[in-house]
This record gives sequence, structure tokens and C-alpha cells, in this order.
Amino acid sequence: MTENAQPLIIEDDGPVRILRLNRPDVLNALDDTTLDQLRSATRKAAKDDSVRCLLITATGRAFSAGQDLDSVKKQMADPGAPELGQHLRKRYNPIILALRTMEKPVIAAVNGVAAGAGCSLALACDLRIAAQSASFIEAFINVGLVPDSGSTFMLPRLVGLARALELAITGKKITAADALTIGLVNEVVPDEQLEETALTRAKQLAALPTKAITLTKRAINRAWTADLPDQLDYEAHLQTIAGQTRDHREGLTAFLEKRNPTFTGR
Repeated sequence: MTENAQPLIIEDDGPVRILRLNRPDVLNALDDTTLDQLRSATRKAAKDDSVRCLLITATGRAFSAGQDLDSVKKQMADPGAPELGQHLRKRYNPIILALRTMEKPVIAAVNGVAAGAGCSLALACDLRIAAQSASFIEAFINVGLVPDSGSTFMLPRLVGLARALELAITGKKITAADALTIGLVNEVVPDEQLEETALTRAKQLAALPTKAITLTKRAINRAWTADLPDQLDYEAHLQTIAGQTRDHREGLTAFLEKRNPTFTGR
């Protein structure tokens, strides 16, 4: 990366906002500058009505190697540096929360290794499309740390308790093919097709009724901590809201008129 290169590239392709990690010389390791820009960019994407789907990917041969350990080493030498928990609360946790609560779909296009917090970042997205050469590793145990940035929350919900514990406490690297088998990713494609496939999927989601996706995302997030009667009532509440949207009327009208609907996200 040249001296003036930005660690995060932000692009728009129609209704899709693309956030591209851009520190390929260090496998897109996450330093404070990158994290600050990623936090700002996710917040802006969440508030921008012209953005109907968010796509997160990276340049080079890695998605992200996780926390930049060189910066951690420097912090360890500074007695005034914040403790690791403070660092997580300030820099990582806001990004993970923004992705999980963003009221529009989020896709990770994993182009290479996703390790440590880089793996957590991918898991926080709604869908994951992986290149064949991609791999995933909960690398925290290898430096004597606990999985963070949402990994202990997302991993067991995606792959089950036993498999999550295996990955978390062994630091085992898994291939994209194995990740697909255990449900960690949604799709695996040849490396050269990753960008095109991910963008196609993002545009497909962007063309759907965004408000209905938003409400569905709310319901599924909430279901993890709700009992059945409570969740049934919440579904009814959300369905009332969805039933009052323009997209619902458009979808119903298009169905009756035997044509393809044109959704606007309203």
C-alpha cells in the first residue's frame, strides 16, 4: 500500500455500497485508522437511503488477518495505552453492532483468509460468499486470547455449540468448502468469480422490498432471546408495519396483474 493509499475504499455501484479493506501488504490487518474508517462508513451506509445493500470485501489475497498485532505490540509498550477490553468497546463493538442492526442487508465477499477479528467481521454480516481459496480461523487462542468482536455470539448460532467450541479453542483453520458444509458461509465460488457473484447477489437483494428485509432481520435477531408466544406476538406487530408499506401494495398488485414487481424500499 502506498503512503497515501486509503485503508478503506468506499464505492457505489447503483444501490450497493461497497466497503473494501485496502491494506493488502499486511493482509488487511485491522489497525485503528482502518477501524475508525470502517465504523464511520457503516454508520453512513446505514443512514443513506440510496444504499439498499452493503457489500464488504478486501483487496489482495486476504479478507482480513484480524487485529494488527504490530499496533498491539506498541500498545503493550505504552503504560498509558487502553486495555484490550476498552479497545474492543471503542473500536470493534460499534462496527459489529452497526452491521447486525443495520436495516438493510449486508454481504461479506471473503476473498482470502479471514482470521481473528477478520473472521468476526465476516460472521457479523448477514450473508457470506467465499472464494474457493478463502479460509476461516478463530485465531485468538493462538495468542492466548478469547474470541471477540461477536464471534462467541455468532459462531454457535451459525454452526452449533460443539463445532463452535472446536473452532474457538483449537484455532483450527477451515477451508471455504468446509465452511460451506458446516453452514459458516452461504456460497463458494471460483476466485475469479467472487466479485461479480457478490455484486450480483447484492443487487438482487437491493431490488427486493428493503423494509420487509429490515423487519425480517429484526425478527430473526430478536428470536434468539425470545420465547415462542413472545415471538409470535412480535411477528404480528412487524407484519402490521409491513402491510402498510408501498412495497407490500406493489407486490400484491403485481401478483394480481401477473407482472414483476418494482420495489422502492418504502
